[in-house]
Amino acid sequence: MLIFERSHPGRRNAAQAPHTTATASGIPAALLRQDQPLLPEASEMDVVRHYTRLSQKNFSIDTHFYPLGSCTMKYNPRACNTLAMLPNFLARHPLAPESTGQGVLACLYDLQEMLKDVTGMAGVSLMPMAGAQGEFAGIAMIRAYHDARGDKVRTEIIVPDAAHGTNPATAVMCGYIVKEIPTDANGDIDLDALRAVTGPQTAGLMLTNPSTLGVFEKQIQAIQKIIHDVGGLLYYDGANLNAILGKVKPGDMGFDVIHMNLHKTFSTPHGGGGPGAGAVGVAERLMQFLPLPVVAKLPSPHGGEGLGERGSVATYRYLTEADLPQSIGHMSAFTGNIGILLRAYVYARMLGVEGMLRVAEFATLNANYLMAELRKAGFTAAFPQRRASHEFIISMKPLKDATGISAMDVAKRLLDKGFHPPTTYFPMLVPECLLIEPTETESKETLDGFVNALKEIRDEAHATPELVKGAPHTMPVRRLDDVKAARELDLTWKPDHLP
Repeated sequence: MLIFERSHPGRRNAAQAPHTTATASGIPAALLRQDQPLLPEASEMDVVRHYTRLSQKNFSIDTHFYPLGSCTMKYNPRACNTLAMLPNFLARHPLAPESTGQGVLACLYDLQEMLKDVTGMAGVSLMPMAGAQGEFAGIAMIRAYHDARGDKVRTEIIVPDAAHGTNPATAVMCGYIVKEIPTDANGDIDLDALRAVTGPQTAGLMLTNPSTLGVFEKQIQAIQKIIHDVGGLLYYDGANLNAILGKVKPGDMGFDVIHMNLHKTFSTPHGGGGPGAGAVGVAERLMQFLPLPVVAKLPSPHGGEGLGERGSVATYRYLTEADLPQSIGHMSAFTGNIGILLRAYVYARMLGVEGMLRVAEFATLNANYLMAELRKAGFTAAFPQRRASHEFIISMKPLKDATGISAMDVAKRLLDKGFHPPTTYFPMLVPECLLIEPTETESKETLDGFVNALKEIRDEAHATPELVKGAPHTMPVRRLDDVKAARELDLTWKPDHLP
């Protein structure tokens, strides 16, 4: 239902939209509206009920299990939202002077330091506004590094066939040729194929570890040596950082640059196209190319360690082009998505070092428990010989061969069972693929319920396949024609009497 369908002529809420006799002054008559704008006329109660009902139709992490592989859809603690919305945080204008924002800058500086420690990087910029923009910043810094050394022959970026689709897109946007390399039957990169495409033309390798196949790259030391030996750099796609948080650092694996999805690993709001934050970390050799601004902490004029020490006040400021003349520049206006960064800061402070270790431990435990239970129930794991990281893949190909029911059919039917579907058909290396990530915040009872739902759907596929093929049956919108929806996107409404 649209809000316009609850509209009645003359119905108003005077408290929210009072009548006024004021007229616009100084605006030429030819530019003034002659007709009333097409807006709904509804009472406050109608509006509240309408949008509350709409919200109740949504799947969200607050209402349902959301095992979206490679996306870490985990619970966002309310404390993070509450503290990030303290009045002085909300009231701060992005153009206000740094002298009036020392508290905000102190939080952002501490977040940079915590991310440096977690990733093993020498420097961090919080500027990128999303994971894809963090990717772009990472490859742009790799390009700036090679250009600064006069190394113009490096025209290629290597990307595994299991990579996120943004990886090759980012490389192309930064002016590189993409060289794809395969993974082997165990889910690891084919080292012989990697050696075959590396050389003086290699600018770098983009890699997710653990990969989207749900396994940790066992040969990471050999991989980094192959790339570094030919003068290339290693880029770490941080989409799956949740799996190794506090356990192993990308910097220790040999990576030169990393982006971090704070809206995944550090539990800030995720989904619906935003908001996001894709902070980037770099090794020492890339420090001078970091995107601006970066928060710096200046020595206290009174000595001591800085902010928080009695009798000592540290000064925080943003570094500019004057400080980093080789920076790749600003990624967007102002200073990043500060509301999201503050949520990540609170989350990291609440967890502490021990809490971050638990994140990786329980995310991995939940994934391996869920994979073991599904295998026990007769489902096919894509890599049964490997332990799962934080996510894993099951293939619905045996079910499709036996019944005609596809992975997409199963995904749609899961909605009727009260579960958001996992990622479907990605990575495309596995036929009829479901990529499942339970995260660390789900209980054993929820995981068991998910297993039971998949078992019920499998039984339905054999007994009443048309029931599964027609799913979902309980959602406000039934099965859509995905191709038609993409080609004939309709997001507007107008009354029938208007052309």
